[in-house]
Amino acid sequence: MPLPTARSTQLPAGRPRHRRCTDRPLGRPARRLAWRLRRLTVGPPDAGMTTAEYAIGTVAACGFAAVLYRVVTSGAVSGALGEMLDRALHAV
Repeated sequence: MPLPTARSTQLPAGRPRHRRCTDRPLGRPARRLAWRLRRLTVGPPDAGMTTAEYAIGTVAACGFAAVLYRVVTSGAVSGALGEMLDRALHAV
């Protein structure tokens, strides 16, 4: 029994329908579409931070947290926060 070709419309029973040949090179519009999709999904090669930038960002965040802790635990700010909390609790 001869094998079905791409142009044949009658296939033997139990055989899957013949698909188009996928080993042909892509046409120009398909290549452009694939290039655009790849460019949109992959992103630029230098997207994100490097290890050194993460280290600098972590040190800066720790420094900011230390300064903020000092400000919040100072007498004036601590007293103001205490008063605000007392007023909020007694308002209910």
